[in-house]
Amino acid sequence: MFIRLAEQHRYFVKDLVMSLQALATALENQGYLASCYTCGGQMNSASFMVSLGNDHLIRFLVSDYGITWTEMRDDRELMKLEGAEAISQLQELANLIKQQVSPQNCQIRTLKV
Repeated sequence: MFIRLAEQHRYFVKDLVMSLQALATALENQGYLASCYTCGGQMNSASFMVSLGNDHLIRFLVSDYGITWTEMRDDRELMKLEGAEAISQLQELANLIKQQVSPQNCQIRTLKV
């Protein structure tokens, strides 16, 4: 049972890393400064960052050890979420793409989960 759960977790992390890479590319194509770096070729961790302008930065980290969303403005941490809450917050970034919001008009809100 635990081996199966560990394998499912690895698959989940890999899927999340691939989604972050796609999100970074889509945000870049819309004019945002965004990046997603992975460690090695195994896709078991990633560091995703996007600038929303006006010194407003989102950092999302995923690894076997955990998942965190950190929102900063002027080098000060505004909000830090972990786990499912952090993943849910990614929907706000995806909405920027769907609604074709430019970096100059960007405002992101915290989802209630």
